[in-house]
Amino acid sequence: MTRRAKAGGASGTVPLPLSNYDKARARWRAEVQAGLGGKANPKNRSGIEVKPIYTPEDHAADRYMEALGFPGQLPMTRGIYASMHRGRTWTQRQLIGLGVPEDYNARLKAILAHGGTAVSLIPCNSVYRGYDADEMPVEILGTCGVTVNSVEDMEICLDGIPIGEISTALNDPSPFTLLALELAVARRRGIPWTQISGTSNQSDYLSHFVANHMFFRLALPGARRVQLDHIAFARRHVPQWNPLSIVGQHMQQAGATPAEAMGLTLSSAIQYANDCLARGWDPDQFLPRFTFFFDISMSFFEEVAKFRAGRRIWADLTRNRFGARDAKSWRFKFHGQTSGVDLTREQPLNNIPRVAVQAMAGIFGGLQSLHTDSYDEVLSVPTEKAARIAIATQNILKEEAHLTDVIDPLGGSYYVEALTDQMEAKIREVIARIDAAGGMYAAVEAGLPQQICGESALAFQERIDAGTQTVVGVNRYRLPAAEEMARQALKPPPRRTIEAQIKRLKRFKAGRDRAQVEGALDALARAAESKTENVYERLVEAACAGVTHGEICAKLRQVYGFGRPLIVA
Repeated sequence: MTRRAKAGGASGTVPLPLSNYDKARARWRAEVQAGLGGKANPKNRSGIEVKPIYTPEDHAADRYMEALGFPGQLPMTRGIYASMHRGRTWTQRQLIGLGVPEDYNARLKAILAHGGTAVSLIPCNSVYRGYDADEMPVEILGTCGVTVNSVEDMEICLDGIPIGEISTALNDPSPFTLLALELAVARRRGIPWTQISGTSNQSDYLSHFVANHMFFRLALPGARRVQLDHIAFARRHVPQWNPLSIVGQHMQQAGATPAEAMGLTLSSAIQYANDCLARGWDPDQFLPRFTFFFDISMSFFEEVAKFRAGRRIWADLTRNRFGARDAKSWRFKFHGQTSGVDLTREQPLNNIPRVAVQAMAGIFGGLQSLHTDSYDEVLSVPTEKAARIAIATQNILKEEAHLTDVIDPLGGSYYVEALTDQMEAKIREVIARIDAAGGMYAAVEAGLPQQICGESALAFQERIDAGTQTVVGVNRYRLPAAEEMARQALKPPPRRTIEAQIKRLKRFKAGRDRAQVEGALDALARAAESKTENVYERLVEAACAGVTHGEICAKLRQVYGFGRPLIVA
């Protein structure tokens, strides 16, 4: 028996000699058995067994349209746009946070000059915790992000940056004060809010409750209310803004396997979609502005398959669970960040090839924007030299390695397609488990996602400790201490610089119209206590009136309570 298939673009067909297939397979099995010595097949991080070879038996070619199709068409496996990176490459969105606003502005301009194509802002830990710089110890300020508390600070951060023309990503957890400050800057510059584009990059409060406790500023019900009001405000006033970025990075860096991280992330997206539907919104009005943010680990093919499977599942969920009919609603738009968890303090220059491999996995997985970690990111905020290498890594992959020439170049690989199907099954198992727990909101209240992350984190660390999972320079190929390179970390900002920043903040606060500030805070509290007013609208008005980040967070905490994430032993 023979099967016929088209030969690589040529006219006509060539025979596939299936009559010889069984004989050749048997011979190969005998030879590989002798060569491998009976070793068991390894498993990837998601627990899927990896065979030594994949063949037509592992992927049915007659399922092409059902399982793959074409880019920009259902089932979306091969990409969300027809031309993908061949038509427009990913956005190079390097996450930056440094010192005081002047430091950030200088670094941002340098990164844009070296090939960055979008703005990204990471605030200081004090900001993440919900406080102003004058409420925190000087020693911790500006060490891993920029101290930005007021409209004046944001104006300095964005000095000379055309925010009406360039996309902005703000690492901005609930209650999203950074966007409010950017909108206040736009109003000062006379830029219509309709021209502001970008993403509230840390708007997924559920992922913070599960795995990023420092970001969790408000109690769960309050975070839920502010998030929905934030989405409603953006729909009305900032239509090019993505108010919701659903974050898989936190779960994966907390220990979840790639399949678990994708399943938990899609479960969060289901919860947020249901919450929007409960407000009576049309799915085709809010789903196109849902975006995703993922970690990219060293498990190359597993990550590629994770993204392809996630894209396929999201297209199915949006259509069949939520009833979306606009193709824009089916698109699984995601930002990828190479995994800092996989980087090592030992032999830190080894992190350069690690980041390159992770970036390639994200590119082949079909991402829309990419941050490549600097090799010294495990030591401190990246040094300028290391940040330039991280940017150059993307430019090399794009311009020299020609990774953008072919759309979905791994598509059709027996291994990749079989693995995509297996990852899809694993991901759907996680979604079913969360559905059975009452949805993601109820599941995080009960600690189920926390338990999943913790168990997988422990299992992976045990493999490292046992040596069954190699980490170069850590448990194999180690160097004597004398041969280790000096680890050069970025020095903290000078104390005098931070003290000057605090003095400027105090001058800003003292120079405001106190009655206007108090009135704006009172209006914010009334909106938070009401059931109908839009909290975020009052929050933006407060920022425009000169109310600071810390003052806004403090007022909302008075109404909603302090965020106290559940810790699962």
